[in-house]
Amino acid sequence: MDGKSVKAILFDLDNTLIETSRAGRVAIQKTSELLKSTLALDDKTISSICDEFQLKLFHERFDPSAGRSIDEVRVGHWEESIQAHVQEAGGSCSTHSLAAKCYYLWKKSRLEVLSLSPEICSLLKQLRSRYKLLLLTNGEARTQREKVEAVACEEFFDAIVIGGEHPEQKPYASIFTLCFNMLEVEAQDCIMVGDSLDTDIQGGFNARVRATVWISSEGGPVPDGSVKPVYTIPTVLDLPDILQLLEQ
Repeated sequence: MDGKSVKAILFDLDNTLIETSRAGRVAIQKTSELLKSTLALDDKTISSICDEFQLKLFHERFDPSAGRSIDEVRVGHWEESIQAHVQEAGGSCSTHSLAAKCYYLWKKSRLEVLSLSPEICSLLKQLRSRYKLLLLTNGEARTQREKVEAVACEEFFDAIVIGGEHPEQKPYASIFTLCFNMLEVEAQDCIMVGDSLDTDIQGGFNARVRATVWISSEGGPVPDGSVKPVYTIPTVLDLPDILQLLEQ
């Protein structure tokens, strides 16, 4: 590389530092057990209800100006999913109360599973002795703040930026510029580390950071048409090797 030292590291949160996908699977399993104990439906239908909730979650576009909280919106996801499949099965029931129970069980279970591993805590402590660290996570503000609180990660970062609290989220350059200003660094002083090509790596590219590091736990190639990361590693724990390369 050019010998210019890295001064700051921007980290994504979900599936980069914490295993959000695994926590989600645990939460869905617990919620499916609640549905099985409440509804006289077969396992396939219960699975379809859970799949539909997750699909709604994936495509969710939360608008705080619409007058509904994120909790109300997500209770609605469960209610719509349950109603559709109960009707298909020829049944009927009042689903709002059950939907609320499903949502709050799912939410509680997911937050309980989320954690920073001891190895990642050790890594962050080590890195913070040499670099400025900033957590940059997309998502609805309250949801992401609850995750930050649940995993108690504030002590490891110089700043935490939640995309949902700002006009634009990753991959827009504006939120990266905000981060650079908060840390009092330039784009070329920073690297961006994350698991999403569409938000983390594309965002780093848009903001012209010095390097992007893609966390690809499955180890597959970059899909055709996607932005290409400068580096790819299977786990954030391998980041020191990349930093060593950058300092050469």
